[in-house]
Amino acid sequence: MRWLNTSKQGHSVTAYENDIPDGADYFASGGFDTEQAARDNWGSSSGGTMYEGDDFTHTFETLGKYPYFCIPHERAGMVGTVVVTEDPETATSGE
Repeated sequence: MRWLNTSKQGHSVTAYENDIPDGADYFASGGFDTEQAARDNWGSSSGGTMYEGDDFTHTFETLGKYPYFCIPHERAGMVGTVVVTEDPETATSGE
């Protein structure tokens, strides 16, 4: 899946680590291995920031639901869920 920032504001793509399927690879813009590392780096150095025109890609290999959020806009409700199924017609959903 590919996320593209078309906004003038900086954003992130950060998985809720405890809510992704067992055995699934963690994902976050900036390449962080944990949710805490992504949060810590955002606060200290804006690590993982996607500026206008930047993109982030992650390949999902485990079936299930993958909730994620934008670190600076999480409180404003910028969250979503990628649903990975065996059915290629199933769309990605935002929450």
